[in-house]
Amino acid sequence: MRASEIIEAHGHLIDSGHLSAIFDKVIEQNAAYEVLRFDIGRTNDDASRIEMRLTAETPEALADLLKQLTHLGCTLLQERDAILAPAEKDRCVRDDFYSTTNHRTQVRVGGQWVEVQQQRMDAVIVVIDGQASCRKLRDVRAGDMVVCGHEGLRVLPEFRERDRLGFAFMSNDVSSERRVEATVTKVAALMTEVKKSGGRIAVVAGPVVVHTGGVEHFSALIRKGYVDVVLAGNALAVHDIEYALKGTSLGIDLVAGTPVDQGHRNHMAAINTINRAGGIKEAVQQGVLTSGVMYECVTHNVGYVLAGSIRDDGPLPDTIMDLIEAQNEYSAALTNVQMVLMLSSMLHSIGVGNMLPSWVRVVCVDINPAVVTKLSDRGSMQTVGVVTDVGMFLQHLARKLD
Repeated sequence: MRASEIIEAHGHLIDSGHLSAIFDKVIEQNAAYEVLRFDIGRTNDDASRIEMRLTAETPEALADLLKQLTHLGCTLLQERDAILAPAEKDRCVRDDFYSTTNHRTQVRVGGQWVEVQQQRMDAVIVVIDGQASCRKLRDVRAGDMVVCGHEGLRVLPEFRERDRLGFAFMSNDVSSERRVEATVTKVAALMTEVKKSGGRIAVVAGPVVVHTGGVEHFSALIRKGYVDVVLAGNALAVHDIEYALKGTSLGIDLVAGTPVDQGHRNHMAAINTINRAGGIKEAVQQGVLTSGVMYECVTHNVGYVLAGSIRDDGPLPDTIMDLIEAQNEYSAALTNVQMVLMLSSMLHSIGVGNMLPSWVRVVCVDINPAVVTKLSDRGSMQTVGVVTDVGMFLQHLARKLD
């Protein structure tokens, strides 16, 4: 039995490529569309609007298509309240639950559209007393009212704009041919604008920051007030502290570029020193740690979260080894962040990308272009990729922000 529905979509549909994506999805699902109305925006700032009738071979096929089109910003023309179903038990919901994207989302409850709070991808939407929020599946409790199906949902994707917001995503193409200086100028301008507006900037950093000689330049960004929180793993802190105490990173003299005698024990000696002090903050307060990224974070009241892994030496007393606790701390640290700078840390960058709403600007710097590609493939389409040595990037950025 054939089934049909009328949907609508509005926004910068043409220049963003969303209109083509909608048509492609309909054809891909062996359905048919009929355009009933199409109003094209007359200027760069004007939005477009389209109404179309979709027809599929079965009601089930149509429901599946509508679910996929919801992520592209399509909604049913005839407004209906969202379908709410109680969670069967803790951490378990109905099979047709709605899985969130990182785009702004609204839910129709009691005839009113309400904004979904704590927006992030790969979550469910729980409605309590008319208020909707994203919640990880592991945090769902029996009886929670969870949004199911595709009705009563509005997804408002971030449209790929030419130059409406200045930054204009700088294009998320990944290329090693782009001049680093030109990209740094745009990144510095964005960071300056974010701070002028009172916004927060988070930095996700890996130990490569230390290996490539970026400690001094990263420290300068912290001193100048361009970093509000640092998200990293145990390795960044250990190597940074080893460099501060011994002048080496994994036993390599970063000035001479050569191994030092007995240098292989230096990172363990660094961990031992921090253990003796009782932690990173205590080491700074006792005058044991007097330089480096972690020192600057402590002295300038910049928050940091260190998430551990199975490969960590030590780990440091400050490192959170409970995975769920570390994820929660990361998520809390990202509250109201307007920009994230990711510096050569693939796993932590992808993890943070999964936690961010799509309107947060993301700049990912890595010598490996696959890191940026992985971020985009997992839904963080707002990511700008800078393929270069992270130490050189930080050097140019610190100078530009002078």
